[in-house]
Amino acid sequence: MQRHTRSEILLASGLAWTAGYADAIGFLHLGGWFVSFMTGNSTRAGAAVANASLTGFLQAFGLIAAFFLGVAGASVLRRLLSRHRRPAICLASAAVLTAALLSTATPGTEGMLGPLLALSMGSLNAVFEREGEVSIGITYMTGTLVKLGQRAVAALFGEKDTGWGATCCCGPP
Repeated sequence: MQRHTRSEILLASGLAWTAGYADAIGFLHLGGWFVSFMTGNSTRAGAAVANASLTGFLQAFGLIAAFFLGVAGASVLRRLLSRHRRPAICLASAAVLTAALLSTATPGTEGMLGPLLALSMGSLNAVFEREGEVSIGITYMTGTLVKLGQRAVAALFGEKDTGWGATCCCGPP
């Protein structure tokens, strides 16, 4: 099991809450589209195909692509920097969030809100990476809930050091 420091757990919790808040804002502002919940957009893309809605499919695909580019861009940044990787990724994400906010107030750029939010949320998933793999997932919960359930039961059966409390806050290690 990977161990995380208290400061890592606090940062991950804060970033997860930020991602949830951004996703809620995006969901409400974009009419039911997600900026951090890509499974939801994948489902909507499938529904769009089933309903022969090219517009719906392209909207879902655009958000998924922006999220992917956020992950990839932050992963490149992580590899280019030898130090201060987490702060750099968080600052880059914050800069993109600022651009998203400005897009709502700048005429002609309103359509950039969703892709910019998705780009920013994707980048947050590269904040916690060990040996090229995500050590704490910021924007996805299914794996977290599975691990939480498994570890809570293990704790009930007296197995030591299951880490279920950390899983509850930060996701599976």
